[in-house]
Amino acid sequence: MTRPELSEPDDEVGVVADPDDLGEPGPPLDHKAPFYVGFIGATGALVAFFLLSNIAAIGGTLMLIVVSFFIAAGLNPSVEWIEGRGVRRRYAVAVVIVAVLFAVVLFLVAIVPVITDQVAKITANAPDWLDQLQQNRKIQELDDEYQIIDKIKDYVTAGDFLSAIFGGALGFGLAVLGALFNGFIVLVLTLYFLSSLQTTKEALYKLAPASRRDRVTRLGDRIIRSVGGYVSGAFVVAMCAGISSLVFLFVVGLGEYAVALAFVVALLDVIPMIGATIGAVIVTAIAFAEDYRIGIACVVFYLVYQQVENYVIYPRVMSKSVDVPGAVTVIAALTGAALLGVVGALLAIPTAAAILMLTREVFVRRQDAR
Repeated sequence: MTRPELSEPDDEVGVVADPDDLGEPGPPLDHKAPFYVGFIGATGALVAFFLLSNIAAIGGTLMLIVVSFFIAAGLNPSVEWIEGRGVRRRYAVAVVIVAVLFAVVLFLVAIVPVITDQVAKITANAPDWLDQLQQNRKIQELDDEYQIIDKIKDYVTAGDFLSAIFGGALGFGLAVLGALFNGFIVLVLTLYFLSSLQTTKEALYKLAPASRRDRVTRLGDRIIRSVGGYVSGAFVVAMCAGISSLVFLFVVGLGEYAVALAFVVALLDVIPMIGATIGAVIVTAIAFAEDYRIGIACVVFYLVYQQVENYVIYPRVMSKSVDVPGAVTVIAALTGAALLGVVGALLAIPTAAAILMLTREVFVRRQDAR
């Protein structure tokens, strides 16, 4: 009988296999297999739940990041304006950063003490204004029944009503420290975003496919310019409201509280829709408590000024930054306020403008091409 031949190895005799050769890859997994589909689906659901839970937990931090980015986008037009004068970007950023820090220090040193003194005067005069309200017959009837004036007077003159708002002296101190810390974080993040905005944009644009990268870059730059134009425009509009109020209050005889009230008007004017009205109501109420003639002058002034702001100042300042219909502005502001409060209302309009622009440039164009 002949002996069966033994199978020879694939490699030649005496040839050692390459240790770096890991063999040919096997066939890919069947993506339609029930186990694969179920496993990937369950893993995706768990990852989504984990991400949403952590996003909710760090919502405050994300809010600081978003606010810082919007402020940096608002300062970016100033950087680009300096760049247009032949200055390199890093030097333009340095100039803007120094200007911002100087403005913050000047505000803290020169304006804050004045505002604090005037707020203290308003608080001290509040009981006298409440006494004047008691001369109104209707208010007297309500006060006799519910003692409203006395309760408000005791609350204001107690000296610790601010502490009560924040939950006691310790809570008030923690709230002040928290506000200062958040302000410092926003300032630092704004400076980082402003200095690295160009690099950050380029890194994000590279995530898009090469065939669409140019269009994504154009759309992204348009959105950032729109956000920056809105933020800087809102600051200009608020400054107009504050400066005009400051001059008017000095003219009509409320110079004792002019700086504090003008600051309140400028701060509230940033809030879309209702901010300017709230500021006008606060100033007018204090003016009526001081002298009814000053109050009437405030009513006339703010009625006229708000028309000028709505139909002259705001359209001229915002014409090149945001193009949002009135109905969309109202809906966006209400939705943003419901979701994120005052910050949401501030960010709603540029966000709505960006969504409308993307809808026109992407979805509508695609529908028109069909």
